[in-house]
Amino acid sequence: MTKALFIIDVQNDFTEGGALGVAGGGAVAARISALLAEHPHTYDLVIASRDWHDADNDNGGHFAATDEPDFVNTWPVHCVAGTHGAEYHGALTEKSISFHVQKGQGEPAYSIYEGTTEEGGTVHQLLDEHGVTEIDVAGLATDYCVRASALDAIEHGRHVRILTDLVAGVDPRSSEDALAELGHAGAELITSASVDEE
Repeated sequence: MTKALFIIDVQNDFTEGGALGVAGGGAVAARISALLAEHPHTYDLVIASRDWHDADNDNGGHFAATDEPDFVNTWPVHCVAGTHGAEYHGALTEKSISFHVQKGQGEPAYSIYEGTTEEGGTVHQLLDEHGVTEIDVAGLATDYCVRASALDAIEHGRHVRILTDLVAGVDPRSSEDALAELGHAGAELITSASVDEE
């Protein structure tokens, strides 16, 4: 059994003070780093995604054309490639990350599966190459990119666990709904204290 940890979009623009800051985002970054320090051998792979949007276009309508995004399909400018906002939050320990995935280059992208690795491959290929069958999911935001990534992992036949104390969402209600949806789809909802339990 090969196990991976998905770290979804723990970036400056999605944490406090960022363009789309999520309450508790910085704490999630720190808790993920603590998990990796306390359980250095739990995961065979640690795969982190980042929104990595183009600066010179609206990324397929993802960036609002006006000053009034709907915060469902259109958003303020965020996570532009090469900017501070697109970088990982400072509390996230990058040395523990095995593979980096960039997504949303010129188009909307919520799931880690829509991104590419630095080597140009897909996440699906990467997981298959390493025989990954189990995936734990942490990061931001529960009701958008965490949700989409976990649903794709389930659809691709992986056993998925959501680390509920290592995620934070845009809206409490939609985050609660997302966790319920994920549980119904087959994901286990656990806390990081249980990561070594089978």
